[in-house]
Amino acid sequence: MSQKEIIIAFIELGKFLGQFSSEGNKKNPEVKNNEIFFDGFVNLIELSQSHNGWFTPEQIYFSINSWAEALTEDNLNKWLSAYTFNEKEPKIIGLILAGNIPLVGFHDFLSVLISGNKVLAKLSSNDQKLLPFLAKYIISIEPKLVERITFSEGKLEDFDAVIATGSNNTARYFEYYFREKPSIIRKNRNSVAVLNGNETQVELESLGEDIFRYYGLGCRNVSKLFVPKEYDFKLFFESIFPYGDIIHYEKYANNYDYNKAVFLMSLFKLLDNGFLTLKEDSSYASPISSVFYEYYDDLNLVKDKLKEDSELIQCIVSNNLIENSIAFGQTQKPNLWDYADNVDTIQFLNNL
Repeated sequence: MSQKEIIIAFIELGKFLGQFSSEGNKKNPEVKNNEIFFDGFVNLIELSQSHNGWFTPEQIYFSINSWAEALTEDNLNKWLSAYTFNEKEPKIIGLILAGNIPLVGFHDFLSVLISGNKVLAKLSSNDQKLLPFLAKYIISIEPKLVERITFSEGKLEDFDAVIATGSNNTARYFEYYFREKPSIIRKNRNSVAVLNGNETQVELESLGEDIFRYYGLGCRNVSKLFVPKEYDFKLFFESIFPYGDIIHYEKYANNYDYNKAVFLMSLFKLLDNGFLTLKEDSSYASPISSVFYEYYDDLNLVKDKLKEDSELIQCIVSNNLIENSIAFGQTQKPNLWDYADNVDTIQFLNNL
């Protein structure tokens, strides 16, 4: 089948996803196969939290809306225009997908198919419903895709290459187990923000989106702040106040209470606003409901540190203080050409 046929299927998927919003689901009569899939997807969104307590409707809708905006003809063509695709026999690509945030493995799924290959996916136990549903939708648009999409419940076998996402511990297992296959192995990464004290309240409120979206569970969530010496956190706390309702969600509140108690029992000095703790710490990976911070005297030293630790960092947020940094509030809205770990998935697949 042609790449054009696959692109058309994903464009139709984007239109389908564009009907769903936390502000209300509106059926568009021009969207294909709504009579089969619309009501089922509404039910799946409503039930997702029963499958994974972190997958609240609000978070599901955000992920859906992000993909609806990404899967347009213009975006897909812009993304793919950077590559040359040659006719070749499809390879079977094993995907071991994470489940920390909704549809976190969708980009790998999309990349494998749109590059002309076959998906053999092992889903995370935390996210087993959403991707198979969307796969059924695109198969309904382009039936030939049924031969290119397989979901495996057991051990992955008979594949040509693998893309696996997991923790640092599972990555060591993946590297050993898949040592004889071409692979992309993703480990833990975190995102940081670099501030200089001149940020506006609007910018800091947007930073709250980078911190709290998906309850801080994603690798693109900001978990560490670099701030100048004598930085006053008063404006920061005032700016993120609109996110305070997060403490009313039980799973988040339990983490907040537990992690705060652990910090206090260890006699760590904390800054606390009732729904987020700030702890001075040189590490990047802070627990849920907490953000680490580190003071700096010289911004150039921060730049050097971030370069040295680049393999630990997913995104850098700043007001143009750091080269190639992301604007406040944009970490969870990556473009199709923004690759996890800065590893070009399409290039990897084309080189097989």
